[in-house]
Amino acid sequence: MDIVGYFAALLIGTSLGLIGGGGSVLTVPVLVYLFGMDEILAIAYSLFIVGTTSVVGSIAYLKKGWIDIKTAILFGIPSVLAVFFARIYIVPAIPGEVFKLNNFTVTKPVLLMLLFSILMIIASYSMIKKEKPVKEEQPKKKYAYFLIPAEGLFTGTLTGLIGAGGGFLIIPVLVNFVKLSIKTAIGTSLLIISLSSLMGFVLSIPQHSIQWPFLLEITSIAIIGILIGNYISTKIEGKKLKPAFGWFILVMGIYILIRETGFLK
Repeated sequence: MDIVGYFAALLIGTSLGLIGGGGSVLTVPVLVYLFGMDEILAIAYSLFIVGTTSVVGSIAYLKKGWIDIKTAILFGIPSVLAVFFARIYIVPAIPGEVFKLNNFTVTKPVLLMLLFSILMIIASYSMIKKEKPVKEEQPKKKYAYFLIPAEGLFTGTLTGLIGAGGGFLIIPVLVNFVKLSIKTAIGTSLLIISLSSLMGFVLSIPQHSIQWPFLLEITSIAIIGILIGNYISTKIEGKKLKPAFGWFILVMGIYILIRETGFLK
């Protein structure tokens, strides 16, 4: 399974490089199901892998001028604060055994994986749905910057809880409300993801014994993937590959949901 896991790590980075999201929702399932890692530790590792990989990707986009710094700050500060709150207060407050339903016990790891599966299914919809064509002659609408901090708080909370960067949530807001181009939205998303994810990992360090050789190995493969994704994005539009990746995410999300509810055990 390790070879499959390494290939999946490459796919994580490639997706981040191509479409600025999607790959992060794969990281925890890859670590849990392919490498047999504990769910809580996998979330902490995911924050480092996604954050570090996104840093590399954002540098490449910054060189091309595809990052809106003002938007990244407006989004990033609330996001980092939300990650801090989630990692320090919300995650430790979740009990080991959340509730029982007949013979099914929802533990803390199961709850987080169920949340993850729901997030993946939602993410798949945003990738599969057809985007409305944008007419160049349409008048520019007023930027809805007031929505950015609120979205940052929401995405940061998700990042802190389940280790996903939230690019699938960030990019639609940047494109539809801030009116950024898709390339700039992807680059800005990567910068925001890197800030919030790495903050989440730093806050997780005291709670875990980190196996740095393994973590750096997976991260290095994901970084190669994001470099591949960045290169491919100059040849192929990411939105052309987005629906196919969305269907893959949907299947994975349904698989996790079925597995964690006990139907595959």
